[in-house]
Parts: sequence; structure tokens; C-alpha cells
Amino acid sequence: MNKKIKNSSVSLESNNFIKNIIKKDIIKKTFNNRYDKYGNKLPQVITRFAPEPNGYLHIGHAKSIFINFELAYKYNGLCNLRFDDTNPLKENKEYVNSIIKTIKWLNFNWDKVKKRIYYASDYFDILYKIAEYLIISGDAYVDSQNTEEIYINRGNLHEPGRNSPFYNRLPSESLNLFRRMRSGEFKDGAHVLRVKINMKSKNINMRDPIIYRIRHVNHYRTNNNWCIYPMYDYAHPISDAIENITHSICTLEFQDHRPFYEWILNKIDKTNFIKRPFPKQYEFSRLNLTHTITSKRKLLKLLEKKIVDGWDDPRMPTLIGMRRRGYTPESIKLFCKRIGVSKSDSWINIEILEQALRDDLNIKAPRIMAVLNPIKLIISNFLDNQEIECTAPLFSRQHTQYKEKLRYFPISKILWIERDDFMEIPTKKYFRLYPPIGKNSGNRVRLRYGYVVECTGFKKNKNNEVVEVYCKYFPDSKSGTKLSSNYKVKGNIHWISKSHALSIEARLYDRLFIDPYPNIVNNKDFKLLINPNSKKVISAYLEPNLKLIFPKKHAQFERHGYFILDDIDSNNNKIIFNQSVELKNKWKKMM
Repeated sequence: MNKKIKNSSVSLESNNFIKNIIKKDIIKKTFNNRYDKYGNKLPQVITRFAPEPNGYLHIGHAKSIFINFELAYKYNGLCNLRFDDTNPLKENKEYVNSIIKTIKWLNFNWDKVKKRIYYASDYFDILYKIAEYLIISGDAYVDSQNTEEIYINRGNLHEPGRNSPFYNRLPSESLNLFRRMRSGEFKDGAHVLRVKINMKSKNINMRDPIIYRIRHVNHYRTNNNWCIYPMYDYAHPISDAIENITHSICTLEFQDHRPFYEWILNKIDKTNFIKRPFPKQYEFSRLNLTHTITSKRKLLKLLEKKIVDGWDDPRMPTLIGMRRRGYTPESIKLFCKRIGVSKSDSWINIEILEQALRDDLNIKAPRIMAVLNPIKLIISNFLDNQEIECTAPLFSRQHTQYKEKLRYFPISKILWIERDDFMEIPTKKYFRLYPPIGKNSGNRVRLRYGYVVECTGFKKNKNNEVVEVYCKYFPDSKSGTKLSSNYKVKGNIHWISKSHALSIEARLYDRLFIDPYPNIVNNKDFKLLINPNSKKVISAYLEPNLKLIFPKKHAQFERHGYFILDDIDSNNNKIIFNQSVELKNKWKKMM
């Protein structure tokens, strides 16, 4: 399969065809002089984000949220959140609450567009009345075929469909049956309501689509008031029209549904149910992100097989999982800007998403030192109870408070350093600690923000593992002092005073799938493509400045990457940090 990979950063301003459509509509005054039911003039741009409340939002939804809300803000318009809750089998209040909470977390919190939350279920009465109108006008009929018969007679891409044997059912008979369907007289599947379009249409969606079906299921909002429910394709355009939507923005899989969107609105044009100008549907390419699956069905399998720990597992593409991973609203918006909006399908390299997070956190995340794979470093000429204060900047040079904000931490006789910072027999161009070799002294390095030390030896345990490294320090070499420049060393290593270190649990996360395209790998179960190293849990040590990471709880562990304090699992009296992203991309660039 030919896969077009998008690695470059693209500005939203330069790659958004929908923005150009809106600008033309504003110039033409396409949606001018419109008023709501209270007589208030409506803006020329009203968009909507319309999820079905049957699961948690994922990174693909973030793109749609961003497009709809940002376009509304840009053109002084409004953006509705509408829950398309027409399928009671899968929807519940938990998902509604989660979606609202997540959108507010993304900082699209209706400050400018208050009271813009709607539900398709609010329109059940009017949708039913419109259905009756379509029956009376001869544009709809009750079909009593079973599901299999309807499927067979629908035809396929190569064969036209065949009219139902109930196609010519009298409107009066269909109306009577439809009202009896409404009253609960029939079992699920006994009848459906279809509209009459063209069973020979090349577009299968136009082959007399079903607009109502029987489902004796309790609805989370309407309870048992209804036992027939409208189909999404029927409810969607009418809901848009009721809410005075101007630009109904969908992903490309709805492109073939647009003819029906326009058909249904035109059919009820002369009624009092809706009024012109009608909304227009536009489609953009959905987000295809490498190393990622967003199918709810497949994500559910990951949970059932206990491959992940829940919907909020930091490896999941759900926005609640990404939030727990340490992704920020700003980084997700930056990602959406960079990938742009177009009609062409392409695969977005996950590195663009990860880099957006780095770019955001690099500016605002406080710095702190951590040792993830510890080994002892003992400074032999340091006094046992001696402590000397060291200072370091709290933020990066790009931060506005780089010079003003400092952090303080002590150096003492026994330190923790990274195991990788010592090598018994150094390789070529190894500039960190190693012991004396022959007549040569041990190597010198600078303890970051501290002193220059020289390795003098080491100690092994009975398993032949190095457990302690010994060194001496040079008292006149402290960073920031006048004489420190006299010491020229190539290595600079991180450290933490053993007696002051905070013990933490660090969870190191990586991409969940080793294959860039787990969704489309031929003849292979996507669960077999799981990265076995997608999660590692280790004990580590942190510089004693935990309070400085609040209130955001993000931090750059110098040298290691960006981490976030885990709000959920930290309640068990452990200090738990989730790795958000490494400082640099360790994966090979994809061609």
C-alpha cells in the first residue's frame, strides 16, 4: 500500500480549504440576515462538534474540535457541542460528562459561546413529525422486510438494488404502521421506515436509506418515552438546520452521505420545520497517525486482553490517556495547526505530535535532576556531614523568568549518579567517569551545577556488579565561581545527594505499536504488533525540589525527558511520575 507520510510542519493558516470557503461565504453574505427564535441576529459562521456519546474522545476528535471551535472564534461566530445520541444501545451519561470535561480541558470552554450544548434527542419530537410528513407526501414508506432481506435487495457496488415489495405501500397504511411502531406495538426489527430515492443509484447511501428503526431500549435522557429512534444520517442534517449551523464539517467518510444530507433538507424545504439558508456539509481528511489505532472496537480489545490498564492508560490515544501522559492542551493545538486541514488522505508521523509536546514543555516546564538507573558515587575527600548548596536555573533560556527563578539543592559526600556515567573499561570517545588505567589518572567530569571530580576507583559485589564509584573533588572548581574555568573537562553528569534524594516510581512509556501502520498491516493481528517495551516501571531518585513543579505538575528531568506527576496513582502514598516524551526522538525517521 502506498502511504504518504507527512513529516513537515504545516501552518493552519496556509493549509485550510474550509477557511477559504468561509471567507467566500462572508463576502457573498451567504448566511447574512438570519435571526434566532428570539429575534437576535445570528453570526455568519456557526459550526458544530457533534460526537456520539458512546466512548471517550481520542486524538482524532481533537482535530475536529480544533477545526470547528477555532474557525468559529476566528470569524466571530459560534460553535455548538451537539451530542448525536440517537443510538441508545451504546450511549450513556458517563461519556457525555467525559466529553464535556475533555473539551473544557482543551480550553474550548464556551467563554464566548455560552449555552451552546445541544442533544439530538432534544429533537426527537420534531424528527418524528418530519417523518410523518415524508410518509404523507409519498416520500417515505414502512418496510416490513427483515434485516437480511433489506441487505440483499440493497445490491452492492457492482449490482443495483431492487425495490422493496413494500415500496408501493399506501401512505395511509405506512402512516398507520409508523404510529403503531411509535406506540410500541411491534418487536425490534419488525419494521423500518425508509425514504424513497433511487434503488439503482451508484451511491449505495441513496438506495432508499432507513431513517427509523424499532429499539425497545432505555435511552439515557428520554428513558422509555421512545421505542423508535432516528438514524444518524437522517437526524444529522435536520439537527444542523434547527441549530442554524452554517458549515457542517465532517471527516471524509461522510462524503458519500452528503447527497442524502442535501436531499432531506430539500424535501422539507417548503415546511415550517426548517428555513433557508440551509447548512452546507464539507469534508476533511481524518487523522491517520502512525503507531496509533483510534478504532473504538480495537481499543476495546486492548482493554479486554489487558494489554493496557484502562481508557486513561497513558499509552492510549484517548485524550484522557494523553492528558495523564502529560500532553497539554497547547501542545495538541500546536499539533493540529502543524498538520493543517485538507481533503487528501495521508499518514501523519507521530513524531510531529511528540515534537509539539516537546516544543510546548521546553518553554514552560521547570527543570529538575533525576537519576533513573542509580549507582553510588562517593566523594572521598568530602567530610561525612558536609553539605554545600548548589544553584541552577528553574526554567529553560526561552522562559521569561529564566534568570529570576532559581532552584537550590545540596551536594554531600554520597551521591546517586546514572549507571551509564561510569565505565570500568571505557570505549572510544567515552568522556564520563572511568578509573585510573595504568599510569593514567581516572577521568574527570563536572558534576552538573557542582564541582569537578576525578574518578579514583570502584567497588563490585559478589555478582561482579559495580555498586560504588569513588572519586575526589576539587574545592575551587564549583560552577559559577571565578576559578571554575581553570578546569577543562568534556563530561558533565547529573547527580543527586543520597541523603536528600526523593524516592519515586518512574513509568517510562513508549509507542504502543512497533509497526507504523498497525491498523492496515495485511494478514496480521494488530495485537501482535504491540511494543513489548511500551511500559517500564522503575525506582528512581529525584532532586529535592518537588514543590517547584506545582501547580502544573510537569517537569523536564534533565537529560531524560519530560515527565508529569501522576494524579491518579499518586494517591497510594507513592510519588509516581509518567514519562511524557523523551528529549529527542530515538526512532528512526520514516521515509
